[in-house]
Amino acid sequence: MSKILIVYHSQTGNTEKMAFAVAQGAGAIENTEVVLKRAGQATLDDLLNADGLAVGTPENFGYMSGMMKDFFDRTYNDAQDKVFRKPYVVFISAGNDGTGALASVERIALGYKFKKVYEPVISRGKLTEETLEKCRELGGILAAGCDAGIY
Repeated sequence: MSKILIVYHSQTGNTEKMAFAVAQGAGAIENTEVVLKRAGQATLDDLLNADGLAVGTPENFGYMSGMMKDFFDRTYNDAQDKVFRKPYVVFISAGNDGTGALASVERIALGYKFKKVYEPVISRGKLTEETLEKCRELGGILAAGCDAGIY
């Protein structure tokens, strides 16, 4: 059984809707346990026990949310050498283009030595059903790859 951790922060509800869609996609894959946590409640143990990670953040001032950064700050030292090549994906709710938030997440992921396994989903402006479907696909791809052992 694969365990997928989805860590997110949301203020307007858009990133939360995206997180739920990622969870739906991951949960549709047989032999998958989905752990959905707000960034403030996610722990080092959650990260260490997950086979794959999905990170969701709004774009705040061209950066990831402070709560998502807090999750990374709280887990980095103790996780750094224990999560080598852990597969991860990113989803972002952006008022602008989302590139600043994405770059900040990817920069931190390099420090952890995570392995990006799929292109990010970035919702620019109003959240659409098409974007939510891309989030479901994102979760499904992460979970299926972990279940098959290809990541």
